Amino acid sequence: MADGKPWFRVKRHGYGAGPPCSWEGWAVVALYIGLLLSSAVLYGKAHPRLVGVFVVIMTLVVMLVARWKSDAPWQWRDGEED
Repeated sequence: MADGKPWFRVKRHGYGAGPPCSWEGWAVVALYIGLLLSSAVLYGKAHPRLVGVFVVIMTLVVMLVARWKSDAPWQWRDGEED
């Protein structure tokens, strides 16, 4: 985990992070959704492939931020405590 308080909590079941646990995490998610919606509205019909590439890139960025700011390392979890 990065220094400071976590923005995301890791999942109890499966791999990765769950919903945000701080306002910073919610801000990241809101910015992500806003950028995706605005790109679809502004460029969706004219450049659908470009929007698709943008969606993939932005999703990877959000995943990297979530992994960096999670409260524990990402690993497969089956619901049992560590």
